[in-house]
Amino acid sequence: MKKSIITLTLAALATGAYAQNITPDMLQKFAKENTLTGANKAIHNALSNGSVATLALNPETKKEKDTYFSNSVPSKGITDQSSSGRCWLFTGMNVLRAKMINEQKLNSLELSQNYLFFYDQLEKSNLFLQAIIDTRKKPMEDQTVMWLFQNPLSDGGTFTGVADLVAKYGVVPSGVMPDNYTAKNTSQFTTFLKRKLREDALALRADAKASDKVLQTKKQAYLSEIYKMLVLGLGEPVTEFTWAPKDEKGKYISTPKTYTPQSFYKEFINLDLQNDYIMLMNDPSREYWKTYEIQYDRHTYDGHNWLYLNLPMDDIKEAAIASIKDSTMMYFSCDVSKFFNRSTGFSDLNNYNYEDIFGVKFGMDKAQRIKSFDSGSTHAMTLKAVDLDENGKATKWEVENSWGASSGYQGHIIMTDEWFDNYMFRLVVNKKYVSEKVLKAAQQKPTLLPCWDPMFSCED
Repeated sequence: MKKSIITLTLAALATGAYAQNITPDMLQKFAKENTLTGANKAIHNALSNGSVATLALNPETKKEKDTYFSNSVPSKGITDQSSSGRCWLFTGMNVLRAKMINEQKLNSLELSQNYLFFYDQLEKSNLFLQAIIDTRKKPMEDQTVMWLFQNPLSDGGTFTGVADLVAKYGVVPSGVMPDNYTAKNTSQFTTFLKRKLREDALALRADAKASDKVLQTKKQAYLSEIYKMLVLGLGEPVTEFTWAPKDEKGKYISTPKTYTPQSFYKEFINLDLQNDYIMLMNDPSREYWKTYEIQYDRHTYDGHNWLYLNLPMDDIKEAAIASIKDSTMMYFSCDVSKFFNRSTGFSDLNNYNYEDIFGVKFGMDKAQRIKSFDSGSTHAMTLKAVDLDENGKATKWEVENSWGASSGYQGHIIMTDEWFDNYMFRLVVNKKYVSEKVLKAAQQKPTLLPCWDPMFSCED
């Protein structure tokens, strides 16, 4: 026994024998190897007085850009999510309104993001509190419990939330429940919602031995207070309204009718977002042609976790091109900030020469960036156009953004196909645009991933 302990101790010491702290000699060596001279001095001076992106910007980007697209879905009007994390909701509503505008031949239309955001925050509150009840017997140090308290609620989301919320609550035109200051500036408001939810969660855990009936009664009382906060911040959600489409001069095209949010959705859009659409992912860090589901990655407790089929990029592009050719927009998400020139609206790997500025190589591939949390899906937009060469191969793509008409290229972002390969992650398409092979693969039992997985990334 003693011999085993001594052997283990020696092995442990040997393992750490080559570990080094930073020493004065090491610092002198670093300084000698990296003395600022010549061009490096100039770079240091420049970085001391300006941003890295400005200095690394490739001057070639100032040349006139090719904005022609061989295939594009018609759209009317650019939306603006302002200082909020609701891009996922704007993108979902933009997909729906495009269908309604084209079919009803409307001059313009915007669907209310504020209406569904109200219920999104209420449903996420219920999801969190119920999860606290479900895990109440686990210690606070449990990884799932810790994650729940760290992430009780957010203003971000995914297409799954759009599908479940629309199915449950319908939609309304923006004029019926327009955005207000709180909706446009969600950060501070959601901070107070999260604080209240954490307080309520601690109270539920304190009564961990209580019956389910008692805990549900307490949860309902807590949700009533959250509802009050939401009404005060966002306004009372509409349950009935009168509406009719108008022409360019603002005159009614038809006689106004009274609708509920559900009847309005059924009459003018009537898409089965929960069953007729498939969510595709390009995650080269995991096996392709497999389905994955992420725990707690949903918006409603009685809804669906985010479920996706992981595919090679060429198969995703095939579905995207088929949808665009049929004049159907798609929910799309990506790592938007990478190599994006906001002033021109172009995303191109050649936009910035970061390696030349720092004199180092950034060599991670897409899979490595995902695994190391260096890259992931951060923003949702509406995919609307592709430019195909004479061989039918995509050369660039265009999305309708929700940052206002003055942002990017007339409210849009244009992406090179090479950028698309590296930083595009999620795409939601109607099942009629994918192959039988894709549909069959989507039927397999999904692998359940934990809520702290790198792919749990709300678009905002």
